[in-house]
Amino acid sequence: MVYKDFLQMSFSEIGIGTYLGTPDEYTDNLYYKTIKTGINLGINVVDTAINYRNMRSERVIGKVLDEIDRDRVILSTKGGYIPVDSNFGDNPKQWFKSQLLDTGIISKEDITPFGNVLTPKYIEWSFNKSLENLNTSYVDIYFIHNPEDQLQTYSVKEFYEKLEAIFSILERKIQKGELRFYGFATWNGFRVPENHVQFLDLVEILEIAKKVGGENHHFRFIQLPYNLAMPEAFLFKNQTIKGKKYSVLETAKLLGIYTYTSAPLLQGRLLNNINSKLKQVLKVPKENLVPLQFVRSTLDMGTMLVGMSKEEHLKDNIEIYEYEEVDKEVIQSLLESMQIGRSL
Repeated sequence: MVYKDFLQMSFSEIGIGTYLGTPDEYTDNLYYKTIKTGINLGINVVDTAINYRNMRSERVIGKVLDEIDRDRVILSTKGGYIPVDSNFGDNPKQWFKSQLLDTGIISKEDITPFGNVLTPKYIEWSFNKSLENLNTSYVDIYFIHNPEDQLQTYSVKEFYEKLEAIFSILERKIQKGELRFYGFATWNGFRVPENHVQFLDLVEILEIAKKVGGENHHFRFIQLPYNLAMPEAFLFKNQTIKGKKYSVLETAKLLGIYTYTSAPLLQGRLLNNINSKLKQVLKVPKENLVPLQFVRSTLDMGTMLVGMSKEEHLKDNIEIYEYEEVDKEVIQSLLESMQIGRSL
């Protein structure tokens, strides 16, 4: 296993994602076995969210944590979307009303058309519920989940005011020992042009973190998709530092931010279109290793999160460590020469 050092922590280059799968006991058991096996094979990054599989993904991780040393895992979860609680039964509307609306944790006006909520009361509740689900006294990284959705409803000024309030809550969680770091888990925000309504300016966001937490603030992580069909994190120079344009990967490194990348296999969809030329260029023999080799060989890459609910997929994916990374120049040349997303 390869590890990346950041802030006196060592992150496995591959992390286990827990988004996909049916919210049932069968899938719970698959994840339980896969996560335990992954940890025993050296993976220490596990990522989830309160809304993944109706809270069941968090609870499976909590079961694993009950059986191992907590410090073997760098655990991240997310808050921002309204979950369903699978323990409540088959009436999610009643659960939502009784647990969130009637208690005043959420008002209907708080919810964007995309089901995203970014208010102090909701994030406080979501964070505490995640601690309970995960069976842990602290979370290593708490991601605000797709905050760019807010920008489709609120102005940038209103959005930044929301962030300031949320960052204040998270900095207090850190002071209490319930959290180590926080950041953004995004889908579009860091991959779109600056004039796009969902664009996230990392420099301005860090200024808010500094306003709240000072120079030693704890906004130190971002997450975004990066793969052969979605290369914007590397290609798009959409961030600006002192008048100079950089990609979000470059910007994160310059600003002291660690990057998690998601969807390296694009939920398996990339595997159907891998050709022999890509395998030759990236120097791996199997289709499933091509997207992983592409991501891990990219300059300024941190940890790639791979959704894995089955042990056989886990073992297939860690075969990547039987092969050397390709030179960073190979990735640069590949991206420049291909019409990514059309030629695959």
